[in-house]
Amino acid sequence: EARTIIMLWARAAKAANTSAASVIVQGQLVKQTQSAYPRATLVLSRSFWGSARDGRHEPFTPIPHKSPVMMSKPVDCFEHLASGSNVFIHGGGATPAPLVEGLAKGAVKYNVTDIKLHHIHLEGPAHFLNEECRDRFRSNSLFIGGNCRTAVNAGEADATPVFLQEIAQLFRRKVIPIDVAIVHLSPPDKHGYCTMGVSVDCTRAALQQAGMIIALINPEMPRIHGDAGVHISHVDYAVEMSTPIPELKSAPPSDVEAQIGKLIAENLVEDGATLQMGIGSIPNAALAALKGHKNLGIHSEMFSDGVIELVRRGVVTNSDKVLDTGILTSTFALGTRNLYDFVDDNPFVQLRDVEYTNDPHLIAQNPKVTAINSCIEIDITGQVCADSIGTRMYSGFGGQVDFIRGASICPTGKPIIALPSTTKKGTSRIVPILHPGAGVTTSRGHVHYVVTEYGIANLYGKSLRERARLLIDIAHPDHREELERQATERYKCII
Repeated sequence: EARTIIMLWARAAKAANTSAASVIVQGQLVKQTQSAYPRATLVLSRSFWGSARDGRHEPFTPIPHKSPVMMSKPVDCFEHLASGSNVFIHGGGATPAPLVEGLAKGAVKYNVTDIKLHHIHLEGPAHFLNEECRDRFRSNSLFIGGNCRTAVNAGEADATPVFLQEIAQLFRRKVIPIDVAIVHLSPPDKHGYCTMGVSVDCTRAALQQAGMIIALINPEMPRIHGDAGVHISHVDYAVEMSTPIPELKSAPPSDVEAQIGKLIAENLVEDGATLQMGIGSIPNAALAALKGHKNLGIHSEMFSDGVIELVRRGVVTNSDKVLDTGILTSTFALGTRNLYDFVDDNPFVQLRDVEYTNDPHLIAQNPKVTAINSCIEIDITGQVCADSIGTRMYSGFGGQVDFIRGASICPTGKPIIALPSTTKKGTSRIVPILHPGAGVTTSRGHVHYVVTEYGIANLYGKSLRERARLLIDIAHPDHREELERQATERYKCII
């Protein structure tokens, strides 16, 4: 059938003596365009070649007789991008920076418009937000990174609040249909298998749904075990470049952050615990204080450089885990080149689909699940805001709620929210009420342990009045009197 279509198309193009080209619309082969392209080209995407099941392609299964079209420049990968497409961009440490720039240039070069971009946080410049591209793209952050934050709050880009686990479901249920996936892959092995590198997360779901895949193939990208495999035959267009992958270099923890980490390590993390760490200085400070522990495991949505030393010291063994015994399980890794070298072709580390890693009921099966997350502010009832500063959007849900819930339903689990008692300007982060417009990321029903540099409050099973007292006791001393006054006024009794 494929040979017949190719022959018929070639004859028609020759008879018409035209420079028209076939193009891909939402991953499907369609009729010729007018002579906007310099040569006649037939493109059969994976939608034509692949055996889709319920509209889903399995990226691990080879497609016979298909290989990608290799391009010399990133911009050329977007010649067949159709206006109106929904496009997924690989994020985190796997952000394909040359293709992000090529996408912006390609939209201008090939006059592509009305492109809807969907992504979690991206590293590096967001070229699609440049002035010349604003009428061509609309970015939708499923977790807001620093490079899109200003645009989101200026109304020039969108953000969708969603739990990290459910982003994959948005793609698989076609709530957000994905026409094109732009990804960053490690080179193929002798069997033709690339990997998604340091960020599997929701990317596997995007690859299963996309009609067209455009890839940066980079020898600098680590080869990863787990759910990261992608056979090269699923890629439609590719550019091969050796380029550094994005790094996240964490600053040393402050004295306050180090104190919080010490309190968590010494009082809440038991030997044999299964850890989840959110991103930031406080989880890193907690890891640094765990060097005397034994037989810790990791089942997390992410991890960074702080884990490496614990593995080398024999602190993290994963030997007590029920799921993935002996394996460090995560869905993405983000850190320095030292971390990427550690995970490269390392069977001890498996990056899994986010629907697996972030499923609260699976999380709860491991022993002593200890989830360590941070936030922007918490009110005296225990409501946590982690994604906005008042009405100003800052980040997103991420995996906080997935793991706080997983730890709370684990019989021996400890869900932890940790934060400095004040901002850098001295404003209390324990507040009578959340700032107007602030979102509730984690509900007061989910919150158990809250930690500041002044101590630990266990809110589980406590009344509103008791919660207020416990939280005021770990607030900064400069703010306790005002918090007590407002709590007393609110509850009509002495706290």
